[in-house]
Amino acid sequence: MRSLLACLFLSGSIACTATNANAPASASAEAHAEGPLPFIPDDYARALADAKAKGVPLFVDTWAPWCHTCRSMRAYVFTDKALAKHADRFVWLELNTDLTQNATFQEKYPVEFWPTFFIIDPREEKALLRFAGSATVPQLERLFEDGERAYQGGATGAEALLARGDALYGERKPAEAAEALSLALAEAPADWSRRGRALESLLMAQYGAKQYVPCAQKAVAELPKVPRSLNLANGVLNGLSCALAIPEGSPEAADLRHALEAKARDVLAPPAIDMEADDRSGLYEVLVEARKQDKDTAGAKQVAQEWLTFLEGEAAKAPNPEARSVFDSHRMLAAMTLEQPQRAIPALEQSEKDLPQDYNPPARLATLYRLSGRLDDALAANDRALARVQGARRLSVLSGRADIQVARKDTAGAVKTLEEALTFAKTLPAAQVSPRQVESLEKKLAGLKSPAAVPGAAP
Repeated sequence: MRSLLACLFLSGSIACTATNANAPASASAEAHAEGPLPFIPDDYARALADAKAKGVPLFVDTWAPWCHTCRSMRAYVFTDKALAKHADRFVWLELNTDLTQNATFQEKYPVEFWPTFFIIDPREEKALLRFAGSATVPQLERLFEDGERAYQGGATGAEALLARGDALYGERKPAEAAEALSLALAEAPADWSRRGRALESLLMAQYGAKQYVPCAQKAVAELPKVPRSLNLANGVLNGLSCALAIPEGSPEAADLRHALEAKARDVLAPPAIDMEADDRSGLYEVLVEARKQDKDTAGAKQVAQEWLTFLEGEAAKAPNPEARSVFDSHRMLAAMTLEQPQRAIPALEQSEKDLPQDYNPPARLATLYRLSGRLDDALAANDRALARVQGARRLSVLSGRADIQVARKDTAGAVKTLEEALTFAKTLPAAQVSPRQVESLEKKLAGLKSPAAVPGAAP
């Protein structure tokens, strides 16, 4: 499931390197190669030329090795043989956004949430559709139809407004996209087959435009019209994410949050909606955050316990280590919410053993070891992550290293690490560096350099 919050909650726990900037991250890099669609890996120029020559749109999967939803799509959806019949419909491109070689694409088509799927008109290099998050095979097939319709033109009514909203969102105009998508919902008949998808896209556009209150209000008003489906689940998650982003003190915040919490609990209750385990996990994630916003520690822990029990069960059923690793980041978050970091350590240790080229398990283990008081183990795990990590994700690994050094009372070492991270950030393509992350590193460094942070310093 698309998680508007996960990018913020999880990005601090993993990171990237210069020396391995273009090496494969893990077995996940081969996931598309094993599937029924002929994805071209990390070569936009070649894929664009192929699409122009064939006269078809270009479908792009932008993903990252740290993104659990990306890995879920690659392990459970893009491997589905039912997609084989669509192989000639598009030229297919996969882009690992950790790789510096893909910065040019990101400059032209910025990625805010992972995964994001683009359908691009190769004639004008224009994004016809931009969709962030997960999808089932039937949902992907609807996206294929919508992308082709936009490519060919000729849509009318609500369908035309949906296509216009998709194009505006693809052009990074979320406010204008939200307006078009709102009109599509208003104009469409009650039984419009794309109502759920249009609502998902509208809520995403409103979130992108920072229209958090209208987004949550629209979710409350429109979700009852959406059939019990993954569209409903995604709409609930997007709406609740908007409610959680409403500034503290706003009079509507609590009521909207509580209304959407109730809808999220209903989506998780029987009868079960057909969705991947990762999608269900995303709902637990926002429910935990909603309880935290209410300062309900006991309630957050209760949801986290349900969440972790669910994840442990799903991981036990995973068909291979790559599929099992989909659940690692959320198992880590749930265990941390429970203040039981040691509960997730065996799973991450197994992932590191099974996926020796993947930087994520040791990066996450470093955090869990630190929280468990195993500081030597934390530093060693961080060393292993730094040896494997790619591109801008190195910044997060270095930030985690500074946290370990602070816990070891090595303030000088932490300062040096953060200075290294900020120096490294300046060498990276701007499209692949988060200003928020750089600001966080600068703030952490300033805090460590302040007199109060130095033992024995004068006040």
